[in-house]
Amino acid sequence: MLSRVADSIYWLNRYVERAENVARFVDVNINLLLDSPIAAQQWEPLVYTTGDQHFFQQHYGEPTADNVIQFLTFDRTYPNSIISCVTAARENARSVREIISSEMWEQINDFYFMVKDASQGPHLSALSDFFAKVKLASHLFAGVMDSTMSHNEGWHFGHIGRMLERADKTARILDVKYFILLPSVKDVGTPLDELQWIALLKSTSGYEMYRKCQHRITPQGIASFLILDREFPRSIQSCLIHAERSLHRITGGTPGIWRNPVERALGKLRAELDYITIEEINQQGLHEFLDQLEISLNDIGTKMFELFFALEPLR
Repeated sequence: MLSRVADSIYWLNRYVERAENVARFVDVNINLLLDSPIAAQQWEPLVYTTGDQHFFQQHYGEPTADNVIQFLTFDRTYPNSIISCVTAARENARSVREIISSEMWEQINDFYFMVKDASQGPHLSALSDFFAKVKLASHLFAGVMDSTMSHNEGWHFGHIGRMLERADKTARILDVKYFILLPSVKDVGTPLDELQWIALLKSTSGYEMYRKCQHRITPQGIASFLILDREFPRSIQSCLIHAERSLHRITGGTPGIWRNPVERALGKLRAELDYITIEEINQQGLHEFLDQLEISLNDIGTKMFELFFALEPLR
């Protein structure tokens, strides 16, 4: 497969997944504000989730509801807003229309025009409906891709992109809740604290699945579920397991043996999560652990580019 084609399918899926995740935590935050007495303090953490707080401060300044929603949703100058991600996904799909199925192209095209039409200025009360449509459009794209595209190298490159993006966003939203969102140490263990942990679970569509295996809402239980659970499809460990399987289908490798830097980096990170416990994570520090995890995921992305997508100069 041409590196250009693999790169486009990989980023097509990353951008669709990124748009969905932005919609998730903005929508949950809007709903959280209905029950929270500290509404004014709830928007800045969303900016920190993106890691682009300097860009926001330069262009918007005050983290008000209107500013943060515009920044994360409809700002075309910000490359990680929903509209920018969907636009980039559509352009990547356009460049490989001869590779992907016509149903995939139609779905991403419909997704783009839905977001474009909404960018004309929806009322705050209509935003929840819009974010629900973004999540549904992302799910439809993933389902259409799985059902209509041959599960060949191209499909596996797209699947890796989706899983790496999902793992990164799960780590970021968990880190922000633990490190920033709670307004004061005295609120730990209060109904407000529990409300925010529930909101975090809902932002990953994990609330129902968590309650099926855990009876109490506890920070340690939720962190373990979102990091180490092997069966919940949005947990970090589950994402890494599926990404590694697709990587081995591309390279012909086997688990436990690495033949290139991507296999080594991804296999090493997945193996670390296989054997670490939530108690060891807490002893290390959840924020420090997640920070290192995000660095490792970025490193895997860099190695993916270097091995599969970078064009070698002519000699």
